[in-house]
Amino acid sequence: MHSSNLQHWQHSHDFASINPQGEKRTLWVLGLTAITMVAEITAGTLFGSMALLADGWHMGTHAAAFLITVFAYRYARKHANNPAFSFGTGKVSVLGGFTSAIALGLVALLMLVESFHRLLDPQAIQFNEAIFVAVIGLVVNIVSVFLLHGNHHDDHGHHHHNHAHEHGHNHEHHHGHDHNLRAAYFHVLADALTSLLAIVALLFGKYLGYDWLDAVMGMVGAVIITRWAWGLMKQTSPILLDGNIDHGYQQIIIDTLESDADSKVSDIHIWKVSADHYAAMISLVTHQPKAANEYKQLLKEFDKLSHLTIEVNPCRGAH
Repeated sequence: MHSSNLQHWQHSHDFASINPQGEKRTLWVLGLTAITMVAEITAGTLFGSMALLADGWHMGTHAAAFLITVFAYRYARKHANNPAFSFGTGKVSVLGGFTSAIALGLVALLMLVESFHRLLDPQAIQFNEAIFVAVIGLVVNIVSVFLLHGNHHDDHGHHHHNHAHEHGHNHEHHHGHDHNLRAAYFHVLADALTSLLAIVALLFGKYLGYDWLDAVMGMVGAVIITRWAWGLMKQTSPILLDGNIDHGYQQIIIDTLESDADSKVSDIHIWKVSADHYAAMISLVTHQPKAANEYKQLLKEFDKLSHLTIEVNPCRGAH
């Protein structure tokens, strides 16, 4: 009967990004966004401004995106140690960022279609009222940008993951990429951009008679926002699909394990289990098998590997 204490060989699988400051500031931005959204949609409908309506619609979808952001933070924290998640809830924030990116792209598409429709079928605009509300929206957006900027600028979440392997090497990750917060930041930037474009369009329309510029600015905003959404999707989708680590980094790992001229890597998988943590499964074939711990010692400097499993297979005929 096995009576040894297994604690020495066990470790946490909590790779979640904990960012309480980011969550708190997102809640503040959510409140501001919801209030301004109602004001702009109402004003845009009453005063006939497509740019203002577009800004209000943006805020509506961004309010939904902020709800996703807050939900992702809370869900990841609540289930951080839930054994139902093989590698913890580290990808929850990444999924939140990806979902928000899709929402951002859909809004850009709706903006583009509606702006094109308004370009073909112009409507009368009450410029003074529309400009007033658009300025209020811009002020709210600027405040929101500054609320999230401190966290996004460093792009830091707080990682409390300490991972001790058999060889005793300790990985401590303090900071990392928070795609959830990054998505929220892009949403408020998109709001600020559409508010600014709306004001420019309305001013040109009022003083120079360029009413068509209102719809054109909606198109310009849609194109820029689409680029932001696409960039965020490109960052998050490889993580959700277990994309491999950089080929060069992986090759260095292989070269390190094969440095004894006897061991050969027969199979290797390295993928992200969160925004900043990698797991690795490596199979080795050798004539002179060593303990798995000795191979792990060779990789102790590769601190990107937060979870490492090594399988050692003796060559046929090896003793």
